[in-house]
Amino acid sequence: MSLPNDRKYTSSHEWVKVEGDLLAVGITDTAQDQLGDLVFVGDVNPGAVLAKGETAGVVESVKAASDIYAPVDGEIVAFNEALNDQPNLINEAAFDTWIFKIRPNAIADADGLLDADGYDAIVNAG
Repeated sequence: MSLPNDRKYTSSHEWVKVEGDLLAVGITDTAQDQLGDLVFVGDVNPGAVLAKGETAGVVESVKAASDIYAPVDGEIVAFNEALNDQPNLINEAAFDTWIFKIRPNAIADADGLLDADGYDAIVNAG
């Protein structure tokens, strides 16, 4: 699968898309494929101030649970409420379904994340 080039990626399988002064964050198609059918997405707390790498929420499938991490330092400002009733939206369209939005302390921090080729290299390495 070709990765969208309009966003950045983390080695922990989040995608990050700049939307003005916010970053929309979701999980990659690789991540949702490894997890399987999602049954819960949540534990995201708007208003929480997180450091890069801190747990921002969780996704759970019939097979496993996995934390979702803040890609940059910032404040969580929104959770995709549609995922409360339809966590499978991520399985259907991982790159079209954001989980949370974060207001980064510095929007330029997103520039330090992986591009599509860098993320692809990590996934293919193993």
